[in-house]
Amino acid sequence: MENKQQQKNGIIILAAGNSSRLGRPKQLLKHKESTLLKNTISEALKTQNSFLIVVTGANHDIIEKEINLPDVKISFNSEWEIGMASSIVKGITELVLLNPDCKQCILSVCDQPFVTSSVFENLINESKKAGKGIAASAYAETLGTPALFHQKYFHELLELKGKEGAKKLIKKYAEDMVSVSFEKGNIDIDTEEDYFKLIS
Repeated sequence: MENKQQQKNGIIILAAGNSSRLGRPKQLLKHKESTLLKNTISEALKTQNSFLIVVTGANHDIIEKEINLPDVKISFNSEWEIGMASSIVKGITELVLLNPDCKQCILSVCDQPFVTSSVFENLINESKKAGKGIAASAYAETLGTPALFHQKYFHELLELKGKEGAKKLIKKYAEDMVSVSFEKGNIDIDTEEDYFKLIS
């Protein structure tokens, strides 16, 4: 009998950046009586049959204190300054270590305030329905995070370098990709102005 634990979807939340354009940790910005990061975590935890890894980097200590949840595996990326790729590599490495039989994972960021568990579940369902190895969120005439990758792409995610992100694979394997609409997915928080628009 297969271990249910091993059939789960991995969700990796990339929360390692130093929010240079904002000037304070965006992960901890107040949102929906919580914070941007905690809101993303709680939505990820609602996603059925999933386990969660949060990759931290800058401000690791205060973010770790903020999370403090038994269901969340925190993975510190000491090379966060190199760029997004190092956090993806850290997250996938951790995922394979914790759950070598994991069939797929979703890469998410912590500054899309309108992400919900249904966004994650739609990616899982549409990927399965379409028989595609990648499911990417579609918004504002682009494709991006959250994005789901089948296990067969893990090795290429592990080879990403510098500022490269999941978009590289989404473009490269367009024929094995289904796009899934994520309304308001284009809204992310990079500046004080972005945050002011969100809360006003």
